[in-house]
Amino acid sequence: MDKVRIKDKEFKIYLSREKIESTIKRMAEEIETDMEEKDPLFLVILNGAFMFAADLFKEMSMPCEISFTRLASYQGTKTTNQVKELIGMKENIKGRHIIILEDIIDTGITLEHLQNTLIKQEPASIRLATLLFKPEAFQKDYPIHYVGLPIHNEFVVGYGLDYDGHGRNFANIYKVIENE
Repeated sequence: MDKVRIKDKEFKIYLSREKIESTIKRMAEEIETDMEEKDPLFLVILNGAFMFAADLFKEMSMPCEISFTRLASYQGTKTTNQVKELIGMKENIKGRHIIILEDIIDTGITLEHLQNTLIKQEPASIRLATLLFKPEAFQKDYPIHYVGLPIHNEFVVGYGLDYDGHGRNFANIYKVIENE
């Protein structure tokens, strides 16, 4: 599908499934090189990162674990600039190497909140991995260790990314078509 309609908006293809797959394979290799013999805990930000996390985790050949948390900062197509923790993680992370998996980082507010919460639990390290990164929208000053693809500040859906809960199921990533 070159175009999809979700609710009141139309989207056109932006990143193909093949591009996403090759990006994830590259990211997995980088993470395995960096985290060799560290038995990291992947902490997945739900709901958006579930597809990315599943595909990345399948590429891991080193010992590792996975856990999930759910945070929210979006309403419709805009960030609210406020983070709500909807589901907390239960694992003891003291002394553990943590890799946070996010579908997309734009302003950076959500991840700053999560990192500040995790630091209090004294992990050995915290690294960030995101499939998509919007450098033009990023408002914070912390490192993002593994970036799949930088993208422009456009609204995207598919491959776990949503518009009011819809559109996560597409294998490709689509960007909104503005009034052209």
